[in-house]
Amino acid sequence: MDDIETLLEEILREYELPWSGIHGLSHWGRVLENGLRLAEVTGANPDVVTLFALFHDARRVNEGSDPGHGRRGADLAASLRGVLFDLGDEDFELLYTACDLHADGLTDGDVTVQTCWDADRLDLARVGISPHPDLLCTVAARDHGLLAWANERAETVFVPESVRGLWDAMPDRR
Repeated sequence: MDDIETLLEEILREYELPWSGIHGLSHWGRVLENGLRLAEVTGANPDVVTLFALFHDARRVNEGSDPGHGRRGADLAASLRGVLFDLGDEDFELLYTACDLHADGLTDGDVTVQTCWDADRLDLARVGISPHPDLLCTVAARDHGLLAWANERAETVFVPESVRGLWDAMPDRR
């Protein structure tokens, strides 16, 4: 991703929840870190994984049950494609599917989609849920060492280095 800060600024412009909430920036950062770590093993497309981390919860309207939030995030990605980021048709379809269906508990799909879903599920410990290996999609995510690492990370505030300047500069982090 060339200009993740500009893309993130645009996404956050209409983000309705607190940036520090359980589905906010720190969660997105951990999903990004989880996903990129998994992609090294699974061979998933890192651009799709990166964009998934930014869009999958970007249009939530509450921190609890929010049916349709994945589709709304996918639609936001569609509206910004070609404007703030470029992704080929096949890769965009993977991104759209990953965002749209990420909360449905599915495990079958393209390895890039599976990697995105696992990246999100590996951050469940932030709400007191340790991901069960049988509910993860990839062998890489089921690794006990990775699960332990992700569970420990889920309790931390994490902002990727690529967006830390934006996080620190924004007075309204809510």
